[in-house]
Amino acid sequence: MKKMNRGKLTLLGLLLLLTSGAVAQDKAFEETEAEQAYIFTYFDTKKEAAGLCIAYSYDGYTWTAINDNRPVMHPMVGRDRLLRDPSLCLAPDGTFHLVWTVGWSGQSIGYATSRDLVHWSEQQELPVMKDFPTARNTWAPELFYDKDRKLYYIYWASTVPGAKKVKTEGCLSENDYNHRIYCTTTRDFRRFSKTRLWYNPDFNAIDAAIVRDAQTGDYIMAVKNENLNPAEKNIRIARTRSIKKGFPNEVSAPINSRSDKNGKPYWCEGPAPLYVGNDLVVYYDMYGAHRFGASVSHDRGQTWEDCTDRIRMPAGMSHGTAISVPRSIVDQLRGK
Repeated sequence: MKKMNRGKLTLLGLLLLLTSGAVAQDKAFEETEAEQAYIFTYFDTKKEAAGLCIAYSYDGYTWTAINDNRPVMHPMVGRDRLLRDPSLCLAPDGTFHLVWTVGWSGQSIGYATSRDLVHWSEQQELPVMKDFPTARNTWAPELFYDKDRKLYYIYWASTVPGAKKVKTEGCLSENDYNHRIYCTTTRDFRRFSKTRLWYNPDFNAIDAAIVRDAQTGDYIMAVKNENLNPAEKNIRIARTRSIKKGFPNEVSAPINSRSDKNGKPYWCEGPAPLYVGNDLVVYYDMYGAHRFGASVSHDRGQTWEDCTDRIRMPAGMSHGTAISVPRSIVDQLRGK
């Protein structure tokens, strides 16, 4: 009888341990608004070989660079040794996963992990387009974690000459690029699904980034229309109820409305969607104006207004990703 009681106690202790571990793993996704802060990974367009830069914010509008706006990680992989378009994702176990563009051509992206955004793992080169040997490029990779399926989506823009079912007429950009969004998935960053053409609208699509609406369950994607003739270079919105089924080709009108002195809308790229409280903010690189812009939606992505004058961004900031994190992470990062 005593042995049986000890056995029951041991089993109870194990269950409590497993339960507490699960709670700890999900903590990153259960912070209240008061406990939240924000991280923005980016690069300096004038120093694209320099490395990963990071800014933080407590309100989603005023962003402060850490490390005196100097890189916290330098690129070590890829033929060109570049680090552009860094995308960060926080896993349930507290690990940060990072992917980035490693070169102007080729079939690979960069990948590294960190527990504190200060110390980083050995960098890897992931050959995500190896099954498409004619692919001209692999640009602006992004990460999204599907909590329901415990699955990471890695997606990026590539031009594959002669790709089936990809419209060409009127969809070219500079140097005859004709981008579409390709994707692979993974649960452990060791085994990956077969790369597939994932988003194939009737325009030149690049710089896609996804956020999930916690209230409605919708997946919202901000994507750049890269068409050159007629020139678009603007940010559109697509949404779906099922990321597994993908996004529809129908997109919104451009959400960026800031224009130059001649009334011409500024060309924009690198959208970074982020929920700040109940507002959906999309930051984007207004590269023609050499500054960042932003648009905000107060109705969960249905209508938009320019909020560029409200944001304060680090000097030289270019294309990156904004994510919500526990406030304690930012506090610790500032201390380091």
